[in-house]
Amino acid sequence: MRFHLRKTVRLGPVRIHLTERGFGSWGLRVGRWSWNARTRRHTIDTPGLGYLRSRGRRR
Repeated sequence: MRFHLRKTVRLGPVRIHLTERGFGSWGLRVGRWSWNARTRRHTIDTPGLGYLRSRGRRR
């Protein structure tokens, strides 16, 4: 089993995700809605357990 190093830097609504190799991705989070710039995926947090997630970018 390998240990993976990850870190999220929060600058207001902007989230910067760092990995072992450096910059990973960035996104926005406003309330219950979030968006990841690399995957173009939208996520909405629902009450209770679970969330709704879009498919993101299609290739």
